[in-house]
Amino acid sequence: MKLEVKNIRKSFSGNEVLHGISFSVESGKALGLLGRNGAGKTTTIRILMDVFKCDSGEILIDAKPFIPKNHQIGYLPEERGLYPKKKVTEQIIYLASLRGISKKEAKENTLKWLKRLGIEEYANRKLDTLSKGNQQKVQLAQTLVCNPEIIVLDEPFSGLDPVNAQILKDVVNELIQNNKIVIFSSHQMSYVEEFCEDIAIINKGNIALSGNLKDIKKDFGKNRLILSASNYSLEELKKICEEQLTNLVSIYEVKKDFLVLELCENTTKNNLLKHILTTNIDIEKFAIYEPTLTDIFVLKAGDE
Repeated sequence: MKLEVKNIRKSFSGNEVLHGISFSVESGKALGLLGRNGAGKTTTIRILMDVFKCDSGEILIDAKPFIPKNHQIGYLPEERGLYPKKKVTEQIIYLASLRGISKKEAKENTLKWLKRLGIEEYANRKLDTLSKGNQQKVQLAQTLVCNPEIIVLDEPFSGLDPVNAQILKDVVNELIQNNKIVIFSSHQMSYVEEFCEDIAIINKGNIALSGNLKDIKKDFGKNRLILSASNYSLEELKKICEEQLTNLVSIYEVKKDFLVLELCENTTKNNLLKHILTTNIDIEKFAIYEPTLTDIFVLKAGDE
């Protein structure tokens, strides 16, 4: 199954907030939908959920118009939307019934997910008596209780300690392995890198960058190398590069533990290494530069 968002535009009070958003995601894969606060992620998700109608553009499922009511969609919002004074099981079953699940199946699925998430002991407790992390796990249970084909997770790790975060990571991996479509929105880039083969970065209502994450990293790291030395500080190493290797490289960035060098035209990494070995630099680290998703995000979605 393939979900495609094509050239979505949306305005509020004459102000266009989405300027032609396009991306796609297939079953068995996770897409990282990224952007700063106010970039347009939530509006895009709400259009996908049929909360808003887009002004133009289309959403397709397997090349046919996507009609949300014909599909089970699991949505975990960033802000909690459950009833704090209601019992956990009672409200999950109720919300499942609103999505067309029989009471019997809703009860079975609720108990299954509460057990899977390690919170079955709280089944008959009121939600507001639970910790923030356990409330998040209850919200995840209601997201998955209808066995959705499409799952949208907005900041799912919010409030989780490392143990509970690992439980959630295992669940997300299971969803991907079970051939679900997963759209994952988070500012915690390490989780996005762990789960998502593809990303789409929204910046000011536009797609600033999209595609396979591995290919994007490779492209951003092209002609860039990292260098550190055991006998020089980074400032000293930077000065040596600027004075002795100026025709071969330029300083792209100074990181915490190494320099990022950009090769000059007609310079190869082997040629650079040959010249470095003629200096007094005691090489500690010399490798192809692979940017983190945070590096890429800041570059594409940071202030212009």
